[in-house]
Amino acid sequence: MKLTIKDIAKLASVSPGTVSKVINCTGNISQQTIDKVNTIIEQTGYQPTFSAKSLATKKSNLIGLIYAGNINAEMNHPFFNDVVNSFKNTVGNLGYDILVFSNNKFSKDKQDYLARCMHFQLDGCLIVAGDRIEEATLELDKSHVPCVGIDIHLNGPNSSYVTTDNRKVSEQIVTHLYLNSIKDVAFIGGPEYSVVSNIRKESFIHHMNQFSMNTKDEWFQYGDYFEESGYNAMNSILKNSPLPQAVFAVSDMMALGVLRALKEKGIRVPEDIKVIGCDDIEACRYSDPTLATIRQDKDKMGKLAANMLHDLINEEANPSSVNVDPELIIRDSCLIDTATISE
Repeated sequence: MKLTIKDIAKLASVSPGTVSKVINCTGNISQQTIDKVNTIIEQTGYQPTFSAKSLATKKSNLIGLIYAGNINAEMNHPFFNDVVNSFKNTVGNLGYDILVFSNNKFSKDKQDYLARCMHFQLDGCLIVAGDRIEEATLELDKSHVPCVGIDIHLNGPNSSYVTTDNRKVSEQIVTHLYLNSIKDVAFIGGPEYSVVSNIRKESFIHHMNQFSMNTKDEWFQYGDYFEESGYNAMNSILKNSPLPQAVFAVSDMMALGVLRALKEKGIRVPEDIKVIGCDDIEACRYSDPTLATIRQDKDKMGKLAANMLHDLINEEANPSSVNVDPELIIRDSCLIDTATISE
């Protein structure tokens, strides 16, 4: 018969809480009691369960992973996959396991993330932001549960967040094009309600205006961050004249769709139209032509999120935010003809 912590407590004539404190090396317990409990554990071959180990420390070493809002895109988008993999590897090395939450069933049952955190005794949560964030996420942010967000600005008493500096994303692209005499630029954003996409759009417009560069209403199109929507958006732009000199798509997946649409129409990239994406997913290196992009440091974001959450859980740091600088990566789809510029 498998022994329980209560059995050990009874044999040692102490409370289950005392046994748990001995197992976890916590609390003010006499050496005599420690020796007695450890002797019984050794004699019986008792193996502490997860609940026994966490009873005294009040920590489960479990982290909740929440894909907030519209999760369909986030679950299979390469950018978020890479960030989460980096996070998982880092928190694993810090001694945590991960419990993934799905918001579908609980939304129907009107249960919230906070209640589930309490139920599973989670130490903290990583919140990966989709669009149209549900109220349950905001309630969790306001609670005492340590939380770190990816691409979502959390402002709760025990919350921090990590995000790419999305204003710099557009600033770097527009500035690069301006310095290379490219002034007619189209923009393909994510859904019009997307917070991240709108930050990039606002910065794009600001810097286009700053340099007196040209854009048109019909050059603003929107998709869902995936290839087919980028393909459709580019085809909408191609229905009008004149055409832009360059296209900035706020995700690499959409930019790959742009390349496909241009190739079908016989429009050369980069000679006729230059294309830049954002994320620097693996496929950028193998597209034809290879895709210029903005590199988001996905590995750094995941590691930062893991360490920041660990510090919040252990009360070793105050809530904070980190903006990770992006990096412009020029590949074949945005090569500049220097001979043309010199003319």
